[in-house]
Amino acid sequence: MSSPARRRILLSVTGYDPKLWKELLSAEHDVVTQPDGEAIDYAVVWKHPHGALDGLTGLKAIFSLGAGVDHILADPGLPDVPIARIVADNLTQHMVEYMTWRVLDHHRNGMTYRAHQAQKTWHELSQPASNDVSVGIMGLGQLGRACASALLALGFKVNGWTRTARPMEGVTTFHGENGLRDFLAATDILVVLLPHTPATEGIIDHALLRGLRRENRLGGAILINGGRGKLQKETDILEALDDGTLKEASLDVFQQEPLPQQSPLWTHPRVFVTPHAAATSDPVHLAPLMLEQIARHQRGEALQNVVDRAEGY
Repeated sequence: MSSPARRRILLSVTGYDPKLWKELLSAEHDVVTQPDGEAIDYAVVWKHPHGALDGLTGLKAIFSLGAGVDHILADPGLPDVPIARIVADNLTQHMVEYMTWRVLDHHRNGMTYRAHQAQKTWHELSQPASNDVSVGIMGLGQLGRACASALLALGFKVNGWTRTARPMEGVTTFHGENGLRDFLAATDILVVLLPHTPATEGIIDHALLRGLRRENRLGGAILINGGRGKLQKETDILEALDDGTLKEASLDVFQQEPLPQQSPLWTHPRVFVTPHAAATSDPVHLAPLMLEQIARHQRGEALQNVVDRAEGY
């Protein structure tokens, strides 16, 4: 059986070094980082400059380098071709590791003990069992469900909230606007893994955070956002930390990235900051998946993980 013909790929990324991606994709196709007047068959993008896809009349599909696609849908000149998200075991495992780490760190008083170490304070804190703590996950897609499974295995009670009903064994699920209040009231640690859409932009605000359970074995409510930065209102998070609505927060994503140097989140004693590193896209693991998608398309098969533009994910 003959191998698929080489195609031309536009690689347009911001925030990633494109060198390794280009090297890996070039094994089977011709890759350019700027349109050069020749026909482009596929585009592989991450936060591409708006206009980079203009005029690509031969474009057949667009691939995101990460799980999110809001950076693609925000392009006002976006061509009317299928958009495919990355779904990969490697990416999922990274997110599971991050969320397990942050949940356990908050659960085991990591921030307080680090402050005690700096002060040379020897003082044991009360430690609840994991089954006395409820973790609520907003978003039960592939990433959310994998994180839920890992936390269940550690003994945590796990709740899930989704826009429409998405049952999961072992998880107490809630959905829609009517279920949000009850979900929050049953949650001690809030994990956010929602996609960014017009409906979810700014959803993590002071009003939502006030709904979390503060009278709990942890001594207060905790926020962990590893989803998208535009889901949160950072001034509201700071207000919630300062007025006692929140005990602590771990934030991997931000409204503006990189996080501005003047942001008070950098130095807040009860905020843990990571630089959008929860689930980094590894080209060694992900480039072969894109090559397989292209091969499928050339064979006339349907692309996988295609985005519903109306839903935004």
